[in-house]
Amino acid sequence: MRKTLKSLVLAAALLTAAGCSASVGYRVYDPYRSDYHVWNHDEGVYYDRWVGETHRPHTEFRKLKPEDQHAYFTWRHDHEDHH
Repeated sequence: MRKTLKSLVLAAALLTAAGCSASVGYRVYDPYRSDYHVWNHDEGVYYDRWVGETHRPHTEFRKLKPEDQHAYFTWRHDHEDHH
């Protein structure tokens, strides 16, 4: 019985940790403001909004040209929920 309980607790802990890391995303450095943005679902929503407002083709952020990344960071810092 104890082995089963320990196994269940371990499995729950691993699943919880995996879920947390998926929601965190990855960090993107903003060299113009010397700060980091955590690229997760929330940042993706802002990025999609920027793409729409600026009429740009949707490209993965990490593949954008440096000047386009700079344009996004400038726009991002001018909008709510600053990082």
